[in-house]
Order: sequence, then C-alpha cells, then structure tokens
Amino acid sequence: MSVINPNETAKTWRAHRRQASVHLYLSGAAGDAAALVGTRVAGFPLSLNLVSDTDVINPEELSSAAAALVQVDRDQPSSVKRFQNLAASTKTPLIAAAYDPPLAFVRSLIRAGARDVVPLPLDMVDLETSLAPIAEGFAKREAAEHAKHAKVVCVIKSLGGVGATSLLSQLGIRYAQKEARFGREACLIDLDVQFGDAAFQLGLRPTLTLADLIEAGSRLDGDLLRGATTPHPSGLHVIAAPPTMMPLESLTSDQLLDIVEIAAREFGTVLVDLPTNWTNWSLSLLARSDLILLVTQMNIPSLNRAKRQLDLMRAQELEDLDVRIVVNRLEKGFMRTIRLSDVRDGLGLDVSYTIANDHAVMRSAIDRGVPIEEIKRKSALGKDLDTLDAGIAAALSLER
Repeated sequence: MSVINPNETAKTWRAHRRQASVHLYLSGAAGDAAALVGTRVAGFPLSLNLVSDTDVINPEELSSAAAALVQVDRDQPSSVKRFQNLAASTKTPLIAAAYDPPLAFVRSLIRAGARDVVPLPLDMVDLETSLAPIAEGFAKREAAEHAKHAKVVCVIKSLGGVGATSLLSQLGIRYAQKEARFGREACLIDLDVQFGDAAFQLGLRPTLTLADLIEAGSRLDGDLLRGATTPHPSGLHVIAAPPTMMPLESLTSDQLLDIVEIAAREFGTVLVDLPTNWTNWSLSLLARSDLILLVTQMNIPSLNRAKRQLDLMRAQELEDLDVRIVVNRLEKGFMRTIRLSDVRDGLGLDVSYTIANDHAVMRSAIDRGVPIEEIKRKSALGKDLDTLDAGIAAALSLER
C-alpha cells in the first residue's frame, strides 16, 4: 500500500482489478505446472494448491473461483470418489487431470461432472483450450450481471478545494430523487477518510460510518451495510467518512472494493467521493468504475493537476475508462482568462459539463445542510446540476 503524490512517479503501484482465478489441485508440480503459476491462461490467473490425490477439497474454496483443475488417479478409488463428490457439491466448472487417461476413464469423469479432461503433465496449450469456453461463458455472465446493476460513479478532484464534495452532495440529492421515481435507490460513499464531510454538508448526523464497515471485516453483508447508512430526506443513502482521521495506507483495495460492490448490489448506483491523494485502493476503485467525474476549475494550478491525474491513469493502462471532465465554479464569459477550448487542448478531453459559480447559494446550502432549492428555487447552478444528473443517467443507460 502506498499513498501517492500526483507529482511523483507511479512506477511502484498499480490498480488492483479483481478477477476470479483458476485453482489447480495437483499432487506435485510436475511438468509445466510450476511454470504456469504467476501466468494467465485464457485470461485467468492461476492458483496452485499441492495436495495428495486423496486429500479432501473443501467446495467452499471454489465458490469464488472461475474454474478448478483437479488431479485424479484412476488407480485409486478414493481419488476418483473425491472428484465425484466435489463435482456433486459445487457449481464451479471442474476440469479433471490425469496421467495417460484411457478413453473409458475420460468418459466416466465427464459423466461425473467434469467439463473436460486434460493429460498430465500439464501443457499450457491444452489448458488454454480447455479453459477457453469457460472463459467465454464467464465473460458473458459477468458482463450481463454488471450491466444489470452495480453502477459505480467515482468523483476525483484535480486538487483540494475545487468544490467536488459540495458538488457531489447536491448532485446526490437530485440523483436520488429522480431515481426514486423509477423505484431505484442511490448511495453516496465518502471515502475521503481524512477530510470527508459530505454527511455534514447534507445536514446529517450519522451514528455509523465507513469505519464501522471496515471493522466488520468478513461479517460485512448487505444488511449490515444498509444499516450503516444515514438516510437523507431525498432518499439518498449516505455512508459517512470516519469521525476521526484514518491513515490512507491503513485501508486495502479488497476492503473498499467489498464495500462498494455490496453497496452497488444493495442500492443500484453508488456515488463515491475519493480523496485528493492517490492510493492503490483509490486507483482500484477507478478501475472498477462505470463512470468517472474529474472535477476541476478554470485556473492553471487546477488544470495542471487534472492533466497529471489523466496522465497517471493512462500510464496505468486505464485509458479505456469513461472519464468526464466537470469544470466547477465557471465564471461568466468576460471574467474568463482561459477558454474551454484551451482545456480541451491541455487535457486531451472535451469538457463534458460546466457548473456555474454561484458561491453564495452553494455556501448557504452547505451551512444549513439543505438542497440549494431551499436557498434559491431557480438558479443557474441548479440548472447545471440537472444537466449533470441527466448526463450521468444517460452514461449509465438508466431509464429516466
């Protein structure tokens, strides 16, 4: 784990992309098996487990695996029985592996539930061929499930003080209200674990926070997470930042990906407010995102840092992410010294959204913890937030 200064090199850290692995259960690392560990076959990472031919394999170990390859000794009935029992107790695709398997033995393993039978010692080409249809089916299911629900929108700041949290808080109110019309929910997670104050800006007094979810560890589930949210009158569910500062490096990618994934399953759309400083886990969350809003302002320091953020993502091979530039606190035309076209030239991306600079209205709403409409019913700021809300819904293919 490392905390990243955007002005420094990024060679020592990378995004943690979650992916199911293929578990290998072999009695020895003969042939090419040892060489396969640490490589990817059919797109899957491999996990080698050295066990005897008769050691019991717990089906629960396979629950998160893409597939499992299990060595079977045809001369040991207990080894064959182990494979039969495992096939009957797991939905994870199983591949049997055996030395010089005769055709009759191959057929018996297929009848027992094997997707395929490969010869030992393992050969990468054979394994690739065997895993290819599993990988194809896995990718289709994952894509369908991902499209069905679990939408994640991450908000990053070019630098501190650009007003991203205020913008996200007011956007969250609008977004939740409009989602409720279609029977859907939304959740805002404040992951700025040192300076986050989204709950405060929304006028909320949370009793449970992100810290409680972190402490829950493996006990975390949908019910516990939902119970840790603080509801806003708009229908927005808020997971507040911890009440006391937490070291950024004390959190892990696995912890936060778990929280965000469970929240997405529970609520549909999750709006994530990330800290200004980069960490491995914040980069991992970006890699998981369906949409990223990079909030900046029309000044040289903010745009320079925004460019560094984009360069960093490209360097980490995350250029396929859907990143939208949001210019906050935009001054009227005669007040501007930098044009929107200059931003496009400097960042290599068009400005997707602009938010009017109405400091008095936003400041009053924050101080009172209310929606901006309670301060001023109609405003340029409100109109721009509506445009941003509609853009997010369209990007996520949500009916509105």
